[in-house]
Amino acid sequence: KVKAQLEEKEGKTFDVFTAVEFKTQLVAGTNYFIKVHVGNEDFMHLRVFKSLPHENEQLSLHSYQGSKTKHDELAYF
Repeated sequence: KVKAQLEEKEGKTFDVFTAVEFKTQLVAGTNYFIKVHVGNEDFMHLRVFKSLPHENEQLSLHSYQGSKTKHDELAYF
């Protein structure tokens, strides 16, 4: 659901977009920290926010980090 948001921010499309790891953080909703394989040896770390159910909002890409590798630790940011 956040692939299009990332493609818009990056100004390019990703042929490969596969989540390989994630962590969660409970706030006033949930932050998901997701390691995504975007092709070749390239990975990105995404921070996606899911609001509380009663707010009825879509998942939103809060921030992201590029130039990551498969072995980079997925950390809160």
